[in-house]
Parts: sequence; C-alpha cells; structure tokens
Amino acid sequence: MARIKLDMPEHYTFSTELPVRISDINYGGHLSNDAVLSMIHEARIRFLNRYHYSELNVEGLGLVLTDSVIVYKSEGFHGDQIQIDVAVADFNKYGCDFYYLLSNKQTAVEVAHAKTGIVFFDYDQRKIESIPEEFKNKMERDTVVI
Repeated sequence: MARIKLDMPEHYTFSTELPVRISDINYGGHLSNDAVLSMIHEARIRFLNRYHYSELNVEGLGLVLTDSVIVYKSEGFHGDQIQIDVAVADFNKYGCDFYYLLSNKQTAVEVAHAKTGIVFFDYDQRKIESIPEEFKNKMERDTVVI
C-alpha cells in the first residue's frame, strides 16, 4: 500500500505552542497518534478564537470534521514544546481544509504534517450548509495558495 502524501502550504497564518504531556506518551515512549489529533484540535480552537469564532459558532453555523490525515515525520517526547502552525485552504461550497505543521520548538524538527477537512453545519436543522461568505472572506484575506 502506498504511503499517504500530504502537500503542505508554504506559509501559515497562525502559530501556537503545546507541551507534550505525560498522558500524550504511548507504550513506545513517544507522542501517541491520538494525542496528535487532540493537539491539532486544540490548535484549531485557538485559531478560530483569533477570529472570535468557536466550533459551534462560525457566523451562526457549527463545524463538522469530515476527514483527517496525519503524516508522522519524527518522534515527540514528554516535555517537548510543540509549535503548531495553521493554515486554511481548499475552499469549496460547504467547507475547507485546515493544515497543521507540528514542529519541535527547541530543535525545529518536524514532528507531523496534518490536515482536517470541515463542513459547515446547522445544528438546529441537522443539515450541512454553505460556507459563510464572511468566514471565507476573512480566511482568503489571510491565506496563501498551496
């Protein structure tokens, strides 16, 4: 089976840092896959907060995760400070993709590349909705092409 290839952006519009906690370590002694997914979730929340959004309220609509991809580049260990750079791209009628570059803050070694696809969702009506124009405009203003 071929390995997944993830084309990453050249530029990111947001950066945050998270420590690798002891609960993030698996039996192999390094950063676990489920912890990476949790870390990018936290980074997405922080990114949205920058625009005064939440996952339940982006211009009146919520977000639903449609897919996720993580490509591991190196190990992370307890006590490492992970820098997570975030970019938004690949807009379509109903959503977009969030890209995450995880790097060891001290060494600059890349730990993982990740992407999550999202769609906009009206939780009251229980249906997918078109991407809010205001959100798309804000993201495109700050986003560069991959």
